[in-house]
Amino acid sequence: MKKKEILKKNEDFATIINQGKKEKNEYYSIFYKKSPTNLFGISIPTKTGKAVIRNKIKRQIKNIIDNNKKYIQTTYDYVIIVKRSIIDLTYKQKEEQLMKLMHKIGENNEKR
Repeated sequence: MKKKEILKKNEDFATIINQGKKEKNEYYSIFYKKSPTNLFGISIPTKTGKAVIRNKIKRQIKNIIDNNKKYIQTTYDYVIIVKRSIIDLTYKQKEEQLMKLMHKIGENNEKR
């Protein structure tokens, strides 16, 4: 994932979380808002583990997004909040759970 595709500012996170829609499951909460760009923000709470573990999870999620770009709607900005229970999952399971949610977001927006 390129740097220009990543949300960095707190204001951007807050705007998407407060004004956007939400989908969630046991491992992720995804907030999304219609936008001409396609940006991603990833947030992992400190309770998840030490910095090394949080950074590893963040790298894995960025890689999952990169590998599955063609299945993700491009007219939205996303904030992905990772829940603590993700520690128990393998990479493949993380990918399956995230893509299920992204697919669900795509289906919900096609209906409207």
